Amino acid sequence: MRGVTATTPDRVSPGERGELWRALVALSKPGITRFVSITTALGALTAPTPVTWGRFVPLIVGTALVVAGANALNMFLERDSDALMTRTRGRPLPEGRISPDEALAFGVGIALAGLVCLAHFTTILAFGLAALSLLLYVLVYTPLKRVGPVALYVGAVPGALPPVIGYAGNQGELDARALSLFLILFVWQLPHFITITLFREEEYARAGLRVLPVVRGRAHASRLLVAFSALFVAVSLLPVWLNGAGLTYAIVAGLTSAAFLCATARGLRGDFDDRTARKLFFFSMPELVIVMAALMITLIF
Repeated sequence: MRGVTATTPDRVSPGERGELWRALVALSKPGITRFVSITTALGALTAPTPVTWGRFVPLIVGTALVVAGANALNMFLERDSDALMTRTRGRPLPEGRISPDEALAFGVGIALAGLVCLAHFTTILAFGLAALSLLLYVLVYTPLKRVGPVALYVGAVPGALPPVIGYAGNQGELDARALSLFLILFVWQLPHFITITLFREEEYARAGLRVLPVVRGRAHASRLLVAFSALFVAVSLLPVWLNGAGLTYAIVAGLTSAAFLCATARGLRGDFDDRTARKLFFFSMPELVIVMAALMITLIF
């Protein structure tokens, strides 16, 4: 009919769908989510109760969804400061690859899906710990980064809870063995994240994030890095007494954590330069992997 223009609804091209999908994956921080899934599995597998697939799979999937949602909500809340830092300016929100509303909806949606999965298929204790971790990370740790270095310690709590969630999801209760897993991850995070703040100090200051070197100075942060590294040597050996990990684990964990401590020793003489702090950051990651792998192999096999 003349005078009438036919219109069709806007369609999303395959390229746009692909870009949206890549942005959503990036919001979830897949590397961190993958690592958390492994530590959750470690907690479940080291519990005395035999693992069943019907509980194990939802436990891993549910925890991963909660963590991915927490990561997305963290990026939503920090989108302005992320734009000011070289390390984070390439994230989806600062680059405009996804809208804040989309990021918020995605984060809330998958976090809630994860909590429902845990509540329905695992245990109420695992659900409660996951909910606590989500709230601490998003509503307490994230805003505290603008307040002061206390955020370092608060943020380490949700970071250390995944193996405890795994343990609780399989065992249904907590004991000293679960505590040892929590302490290993909690203490390890302290020197690990201090190294990041040392070689990214200027970026954190520019973004208004009051991390340890910005507030207390590099020398103080360097001494704490050494102190927490020494504490990790002791904490890494707790499974020998609490989990029955045995001599092989004690040797591997003791030598690995002691090697990292030796690498940090120069921090007692002053502060680390950016190059040294960056090396320690990358050294700290295989340190934890070796300790956790040794623990898993010893306790499971």
